[in-house]
Amino acid sequence: MTSKSWVNEIKKQMKLKGVDSRGFENVIQTLAEILEQRDKIYKQFQDEGALVMVEYTSDRGNVNQIINPLLKEWQNMNRDALVYWRELGLTPAGLKKLNEDLMKEKKESALDAVLSKLEGKK
Repeated sequence: MTSKSWVNEIKKQMKLKGVDSRGFENVIQTLAEILEQRDKIYKQFQDEGALVMVEYTSDRGNVNQIINPLLKEWQNMNRDALVYWRELGLTPAGLKKLNEDLMKEKKESALDAVLSKLEGKK
């Protein structure tokens, strides 16, 4: 998917979870770009045969088997995306944290306390 498609999907998911996406535009855009790049890397990995291990020739001419660098990068992109998903409330833990922050009782200011007492005396 393109980053624009990802932006729409992320906002849709946030709406389904009851999270207001306003104010998160930069974070959403960054996540969308990570996901677009991740999709491209995964497609390249698939197109090249989806090999988990590939041959690598060192500068000394030794041939070794290593984990496919595309697979490693795809995993890194997923890890990076997870951080943003959490921050946007798109994981259970992230949503719980956002909801707890919103539900925390706000401290009443001294002025509010005095005004409340005055209203109660009328």
